[in-house]
Amino acid sequence: MDQDQEILTPFKERRSLWAAFLVAAAVLAAFAQAFAAADGEPVRRSILAGTWYPADPKELRATLGDYLQRATLPDSLPSTDSLVGIVSPHAGIRYSGAIAAYAYKVVQQSAFDTVVVLAPSHRVAFSGVSVHRRGPFETPLGRVPLDTELIEALLQADPDMRDLPEAHAQEHSLEIQLPFLQTVLPSFRLVPLVMGRLSWDTCERLAKALSALARSRRFLVVASTDLSHYHSEKEARILDERLLERLRRLEARELMEDMASGNCEACGAAPIVTLILYTRAIGAHDMRILKYGTSADVTGETNRVVGYAAAAVFKGSGARTEGSEAVPAAAPSSPSLSPEDKARLKNIARQTLAAKLFGTLPSPDLPLSELPMSLREPRGAFVTLKRHGQLRGCIGQIEARQPLAHTVSRMASAAAFQDPRFPPVTPEEWDDLELEISVLSPLEKLDDPTQVRVGTHGLVLRKGSRSGLLLPQVAVEQGWDRETFLRQTCRKAGLPPEAWRDPDTEIYIFTAEVF
Repeated sequence: MDQDQEILTPFKERRSLWAAFLVAAAVLAAFAQAFAAADGEPVRRSILAGTWYPADPKELRATLGDYLQRATLPDSLPSTDSLVGIVSPHAGIRYSGAIAAYAYKVVQQSAFDTVVVLAPSHRVAFSGVSVHRRGPFETPLGRVPLDTELIEALLQADPDMRDLPEAHAQEHSLEIQLPFLQTVLPSFRLVPLVMGRLSWDTCERLAKALSALARSRRFLVVASTDLSHYHSEKEARILDERLLERLRRLEARELMEDMASGNCEACGAAPIVTLILYTRAIGAHDMRILKYGTSADVTGETNRVVGYAAAAVFKGSGARTEGSEAVPAAAPSSPSLSPEDKARLKNIARQTLAAKLFGTLPSPDLPLSELPMSLREPRGAFVTLKRHGQLRGCIGQIEARQPLAHTVSRMASAAAFQDPRFPPVTPEEWDDLELEISVLSPLEKLDDPTQVRVGTHGLVLRKGSRSGLLLPQVAVEQGWDRETFLRQTCRKAGLPPEAWRDPDTEIYIFTAEVF
């Protein structure tokens, strides 16, 4: 080290220490501002008033009242007495308030003494759940007291839960729900929960704790989330449609899988998954999507948008009462493909194979913006190749992870060149190849195995790390009844034949459109 470096090093160290001191001071100042004491009681002051929503109480009431008045709910909604939870966005009121109003209009027709808000952490990285328990929240509409009794009960029931002041100090996704709640509920107490990193175990434990407390207490659960971020309007709607379908079906694990594979996005994935698990645990099966939109509806800018949705879930609808007869499940449905859609998928599959076999044609270019909506929707599919009536290859993907057109292209290549039962297809076989495509419906989870319909449903059984699949036509070809179909699917998964009776075994059904 030369003399200049020796002189500069202490200066650099002092400068680094000074910078660290300034950061620490800024954090302490934020805490002091956010949790200022009033009348001897710590209060979590608003950090959004004047920016994310109006600071003037009259203006804020008028703004929210206008949104609520313009929100029109369908007449077919269940009784609001059965309401157990809502999903609401958390952008600035100007951007997502018109969407959030649909969820809060349902709440306006209900009565709740306590509201549990599940909000994602945007500024602090941590695992588990943080609960604020140091005094009320304050907005321009007044103070919201805490339900300390329910908070303490949750802390005892959920080992993942703790009090992290920094998680609440600057978090907008929880506070943005409060003015709407103060408008639609005359008085209520708050349980403010900020959720850290997305974890199945965390969501499951929190849902279990909430469902246990719901046996003796009635409260509303609010899941705070925005949807996809900063895609084009077209791409955002594709991603968000996928998430909303999972939400509508109350498919928590599938939603997490879609999040991991990039098929949908939500900054509040943990609150959504927790809400789904909670509602299932208490017997609520009726999730209604009330309104969807994007920031483009307000700004007019379609290049980079954020998606928003409002939803409400009700208890009772869809749940079987004791002694009621099981009704066979309807076939899981997706929009039927048109003849043009089927012809295009056949061309995509053939072009993919020709490009790999001969190298004279380019692989099909499949930009989403140029595909019809029916081929952009994520769908599972199988591609079967035959030669002179004999199987030559068959590979498929049961779960909807990619747009249908992309799935068919990938499965066509896999069936021709990656089926371990056969050697790769050669150019000499091209003229004799027959190609068949099976497009699958989304998987639908069954709680009651007696709802399986032989000849209509295909089956997927999962237990632990094992899973097995049989297509709908297999049971018909083999002459199986329902229980034999279930046993054979267990065997396909490497499970004991009666494993389908185990409560830990997950059963899914699907249908197939073959052409």
